[in-house]
Amino acid sequence: MKNTILSLAIISALLVSCNETKTKDVTTSIEEMHEHDTSNSHANHEEVAAEMHSLNNAWVDEIKLDNGDKWEANIETTEGVNKMLDMLKSTETKTTEGYHALASNLNEVKNFVVKECTMEGPSHDNLHVFLHPLIEKIEALGKVTTVNEGVKIKKSIKENLDGYFNYFE
Repeated sequence: MKNTILSLAIISALLVSCNETKTKDVTTSIEEMHEHDTSNSHANHEEVAAEMHSLNNAWVDEIKLDNGDKWEANIETTEGVNKMLDMLKSTETKTTEGYHALASNLNEVKNFVVKECTMEGPSHDNLHVFLHPLIEKIEALGKVTTVNEGVKIKKSIKENLDGYFNYFE
């Protein structure tokens, strides 16, 4: 239930922070998540958590180009992505504490990106397709319990961030 509330808070913050003008049917999502949470056993709840923190980059199947061209992004977003990539290279991550610290720093930059977002329309919508899994991965990195888990999530975050440049300029 905490994950559901936290996910909804993050999604709401993204929508509000990015000057989103169209409404989203959050009620349906809440009902679906609640139904899913209450209809499953504890073991299935762990599977849901694993799905939420999926390391795949399925978002690339959802994101669209602007008629074959990259979307124009605001400078703060691109700078934030570059800063997060630099953090991945320069932050020592040999312990779970190192991964937790990296997650905290990545989260600060991600929050800046969200706060400074001025994009609108289809470019904004596609930015959210990119950001949503990144947010989940950063959150998961902050909760790793093993170095091996951290290695996998860090790699997935890097792939996510690298993918930004395939869709935005």
